[in-house]
Parts: sequence; C-alpha cells; structure tokens
Amino acid sequence: MSYIKNTVASVAMLFTSMVLTSCNDFLDCEPLDKITPDAYFNSEADLAAYSIQQYKFTTYLNFDIATLKADNNSDDQAATDASTALWVPGEKRTPADKGAWDFTEIRKVNYFFQQVLPKYEVGTIKGDMMMIKHYIGEMYFLRAFQYFNKLVNLGDFPIVTDVLPDDTEALKEASKRQPRNKVARFIIEDLDKAIDLMSLTTGNGKNRLTKDVALLFKSRVALFEATWLKYHKGTDRVPGGPGWPGAQEEYNVGFSIDIDKEVSWFLEQAMDASAQVADRISLTKNTGVYNPESNPYNWNPYFEMFSAVDMEPIDEVLFWRAYNTVQGVTHSAGTYLSRGGGDIGYTRSLVDACLMKNGLPIYAQNSGYAGDITIENVKQGRDDRLQLFMAAPSDCMKFEPYEIYTKPRILEQSTDRCPTGYTVRKFLSYDPAQIGIGAGAINTYGCILFRAVEAYLNYMEACYEKNGSLDAKAIKYWKDVRHRAGVSEDIELTITATDLSKENDWAKYSAGQLIDPTLYNIRRERRVELMSEGTRMRDLKRWRALDQVKNYQVEGFNLWGGELEKLYIDGSGNSLLIPEGSSDKQPNVSNKENSSYLRVNQIVKKNNLLYDGYTWIPANYLEPISAINFTLTSSNPDEVENSTIYQNPGWSKIANEPAIGY
Repeated sequence: MSYIKNTVASVAMLFTSMVLTSCNDFLDCEPLDKITPDAYFNSEADLAAYSIQQYKFTTYLNFDIATLKADNNSDDQAATDASTALWVPGEKRTPADKGAWDFTEIRKVNYFFQQVLPKYEVGTIKGDMMMIKHYIGEMYFLRAFQYFNKLVNLGDFPIVTDVLPDDTEALKEASKRQPRNKVARFIIEDLDKAIDLMSLTTGNGKNRLTKDVALLFKSRVALFEATWLKYHKGTDRVPGGPGWPGAQEEYNVGFSIDIDKEVSWFLEQAMDASAQVADRISLTKNTGVYNPESNPYNWNPYFEMFSAVDMEPIDEVLFWRAYNTVQGVTHSAGTYLSRGGGDIGYTRSLVDACLMKNGLPIYAQNSGYAGDITIENVKQGRDDRLQLFMAAPSDCMKFEPYEIYTKPRILEQSTDRCPTGYTVRKFLSYDPAQIGIGAGAINTYGCILFRAVEAYLNYMEACYEKNGSLDAKAIKYWKDVRHRAGVSEDIELTITATDLSKENDWAKYSAGQLIDPTLYNIRRERRVELMSEGTRMRDLKRWRALDQVKNYQVEGFNLWGGELEKLYIDGSGNSLLIPEGSSDKQPNVSNKENSSYLRVNQIVKKNNLLYDGYTWIPANYLEPISAINFTLTSSNPDEVENSTIYQNPGWSKIANEPAIGY
C-alpha cells in the first residue's frame, strides 16, 4: 500500500500481507508469533515499515471524500440524505456483530511492543538510534490514536497492553471494561511516551508523525475527556454517576472518582501540551484576497494551504498525506468541489454564526450586515473564513464551463449537488491541473490531518474551562486567530454584543442550559475555524450540546427571499423549482409555506422519516456494543447477562433492538 509518501520494501509488504489480517474480536485471531518471520524487527527499516502500515487515518482516496463529508449530519453541514439512525429515535439498533468494539489495530501495536521492546532494551536493533526511538514513539502514538477512537465511541473500554493467549478465560478476563477516565489517562501515558521518543522532524518530513503531532493530539484527548466529564457529570455516561452500568460489575467494587479533580487535571494537560505547539508555530498568512485574478498560484496562502500539492513548507500543517499519479494514489475532492457539489453544503446555522469583520454578530445594531437575499450579500463584510471558504457564483468565474456556476447547484444529481445552496469552497484548488469537470480522481494535492491552529483553540477553551477567565496567552492566541480571519481583535466587543437568544447554534447549550457568552464565543471561534474538518459532532458530544435538539430543521440559503429563486428559470421563462406539496410532480425543493429558507429534509414528505427534523436521544452519545460480544464473553452463551462486559447506557444487549424506551 502506498500510504503517506512511504516506500516500503517488498519484504515488508509480504510481511504485512501475512500478518496484518483483520480480526473482529479476540477469539478469531491466529497468534501472530506463529506466522511472523523470526528475522523481523531487527533493524530501523523494519520498524519504519511496520509502523507506517498502521497509519489508519481517514483521508481522501480515489472517489472517497469522506473527510469532506464528516461534518454532515450536524448543524454545520448537510447532505441530501441525513442519517435516520442518528436523528430518528428508534431507528438505530444494537448491531449483531462488528461495530466499534474491535481490537484488531490495538493488537497489531501490542504485538510490535512485544517483539521490539526487549530488543530495544538490550540494544540489538540496528540503525540510527534516534530514528529507532522515533518509530517506537510512533507506535505509542498509534495505540493512543486507536484508544481515543474507542473512548469517543464507547467510553469505558478494556485496557490491553499485551498480545493475549488463545485462551477463552484469559480473553474474557481481559475484556472487562475500565472506567473512561482511566482509559483517557492511559492514552495520555502513551502519548507522553511518544512525545519523549519522537523527533520534531523525520527524513520523510511531515508525511510521518512527529513530536508536534503527539503534543497536539495529547491536547485534543485531554480537552475531550475534561469537557466530557464536566458536562456529562451526574449521568450514567460518567463513571460513578447515577445508573452508571459499570457499578454493577464486581471488578468495579470500591471504585470512586472525584470528577472535579479529574476535570482539572485533564485541563492542565491540555493547556500544557497545546501551548508547546502554539508558542512555536505561527499561523499561515491570509492576504485578504478572496479570488485569484489571473495567476491561480500564490494569491492567498491561507486558502491555498488546504489544497497545496506540497504542504511540507507550510509551518501550520503538522501532518499531511501526499498523493502521486505515478503511484496511482489520487483523489477526487477537487473534482467534486469544482463542480460546486459533492453532496455537501453549509447550513444557515453555520453561515449566520460567522461574525462581521468589525467583530459584531450579524444581528447586532450597526453590524453592517447586508442580509441574505443573495449569497454575495451574505458574504459582504463578513469574517474572511466565510468569504474564502463558502462560494458564491462570482467566486467560480475561473472555471469552465462557467454556466455550471451561475447558481448554487441544488437541483443536480446527489454527487454534484449542494443540498443547502451554501457551497463549500474550502479544500478547493484553482490550479488548472487539479480541476476536471467529469474527469474523475485526478487530484494530487495533499490532505491535511493535523494543523497547529487547533492548539491555539484547545488552549483557549481549556484555559477558560479551568479558570473561568482567559490568561494573557489565551487572549494572544485568540487575537492571532481572529487577525488571520480578518476580524476585529476586540474580543470584548463581540462578547458584549452576543445575544444567545438570537444565536441558532447547538453549542450555545450544555446539558440543556445556556452557557455564558464568553465560552460561547470560544466555541464559535472553533466552529468557524474548523468548518468542514470533521470535528463538529465530536465537539457537540463532549459539550453535551445535543440534549435540546428536537424536531430541528436544517436550513440552507434564503431560496424564497425574492432573488435567489430567480436563478432557477429555464429558457422559456418557467421556474425549474417544484416545491414539496405544490403539484403531482416530483418535488425538488422545500415549500415556502414552511420557511423562506431551503429545508433540506422537507423536500419530500412521503416515506421521509426526517420530514419533522432531527431529534436527539441521550443513548446516541455513545455507540452500542454489538450483541456477539456479550455471547463470546458470557459463561453461558444463552445468558448474555453473565457477560464480563456491560452495554452502554440506553442500549440493549440483544441484536437489532432499538434504544431502550424507543
């Protein structure tokens, strides 16, 4: 596999094809020591080849643009079809098998440590000692990365550091779930080891993991767990809380936790790690130029950062994936975006959250907001991130044929559609070599995996959550982010002008209660800076910002406001728009009687479970564990209640059962 600029020797490829076979649970994995060559793990090159094969990061590849779609199903971004499993109570079910409860990747890392650490300790691995340490550090990072995915999706989880024997009782014992705060501390411990071992640079540049990535990821993990514990405190989703299912297990007898102390400790970890990155790495410059005039290169480093072919010189980019036509490793993100579609679109909620350049919310007196009867009006005088990363027809004049871009593509087939009318331009390239109408997966520009601005945002939030105020460092970071966005650095002006009753943003809530304006604006900054980068639902879950979501209608642009509807006229002067419920024809837009704004989930009513909007249930904060795991870990397969593991709150242990009570 050609992955992130790696060149792995054929012997390593043969090794991984033999060893790295998938297994769904502890019980169907052949012991690795039976099939691994004895001569392996004896050189720096062996370690490098093995570790890079464990890079399981989500990136663009071929026609898969999942990274661009990761914020769909939130209040930021929408697709043509939303997830009924997520937003319709009773639709999601306990899976029969598979799911998030899986140890495949963790087992591969543990096998590495079992084989490598004894050789490392006695000094028998040949090669550059600095790089030997680095690759061992990478593996600690990669185990932490896998465990963080488990923490986010499942909460409590077994902590397994060894390759387990093929023994049923030993496997059952190892399956016992550990409280989530212990899992988070284990992740931090692994990341501390990674930070200690890894280098700031490697021979493969930032296509390989580095110490800075480990520091940034540590701040992400620590902030996630701190805020989860804080806002889910007093629920069955936090160890020791009322109804916590772990309390029923004998192995948790005597367990106690001081939630507030844990929160404080994790916030301290987040602040320390994020500052080490933000203090050293500056943000990419924004020239304030919104479109290339003639030369498609070097017109705005901030915009171009997200679609650079070579991201290596960009300080803010800490880790990225490279592509190469010769190796057959390409993607289609630019192809979809240059069509104005990709089945993604920004929501009215996100667009309205963007400040004016003067720092005022759009609803504030004297904000200068020009309204939303056209998309050009929406963008006028706004935060540069909105002006750069959301397209209006006038932003696409460099593309041919231009007639494709004269109006938002709300009527096209789903792959070419912008369902909300607010077109995503982030990650688009104006490089002619990267634009291909109908040309397929021709793109070779990079995919960002970690960038330093997150460290700025993590410190700001952790500082305020810990102290209830912002220190000088947090204020500096915030001003740096706003300066780059072309927004006034007068933070207090924004906070004073914020009226939470006028903000259509799920993140103004935690646990069903409004938060204070300062914290809300910290969350707003994060939301706007990280739009389309796949962080939104993870943030909303840790903030417990979904409790109040009931019959929520996702809206896009102001289709029926008087001007935008005029764009959809055929050559005979007839409207191309068919509102839902207006005729016997297949509708293609929502009815103006419901809202003047395009409602993505109200275009078709018949057999549409989402017609009445999104409704959240608390069980969805964590994923259900698949039913097969309770059978495998029970002393009697017919009595799953005897299993050594427990189900997540609100879910049944029986396959295909919906959340309890729905």
